Amino acid sequence: MADRIQPPIEFETPRLRLRQWLESDLAPFAALAADPQVMAFLLPVATRADSDALAERFKARIAASGWGFWAVEHKDSGEFAGFTGLNAPLAALPFSPCVEIGWRFARKWWGQGLATEAARGALQIGFERLGLDEIVAFTALGNLRSAAVMERLGMREDAAGAFDHPAVPEGHALRRHRLFRIGRPQQR
Repeated sequence: MADRIQPPIEFETPRLRLRQWLESDLAPFAALAADPQVMAFLLPVATRADSDALAERFKARIAASGWGFWAVEHKDSGEFAGFTGLNAPLAALPFSPCVEIGWRFARKWWGQGLATEAARGALQIGFERLGLDEIVAFTALGNLRSAAVMERLGMREDAAGAFDHPAVPEGHALRRHRLFRIGRPQQR
């Protein structure tokens, strides 16, 4: 899927606004990235500069193609809660090319169904506006919270089993991943 300049897609769910990244998102995103519980199943973001650079890459992808990992704002409070969205992974994965769905929320927002709500909206954008036939998700083997969100979304674990994520160093405890898939809903 070639990137071309597109107007950024932004959308709302009942409790959330998924939008382009703002300067005001950087500090709460850095705090999220520095939280050991949030990052327990992810490779750490080393510094504030690294966190800011990651947010800038997310912002640039949305600016270029209209979609990506959107900043998630809690509508009632106006607070940055995390991110959710769609991504074409750069790593050469065993099932590439693909578009993945992913999310990461500050601990304050856990246990409220927000990841599922935001991800449902992102799936709808992927299938209805982007015309994707399939979206995948993957997570480290022990990340039961994210796997549960994937299952709530109607994703099914891939029958081929787990895979070693090439961006995670060999021997690292997080290298082995589970793969989930969901196809475009059938037209009725």
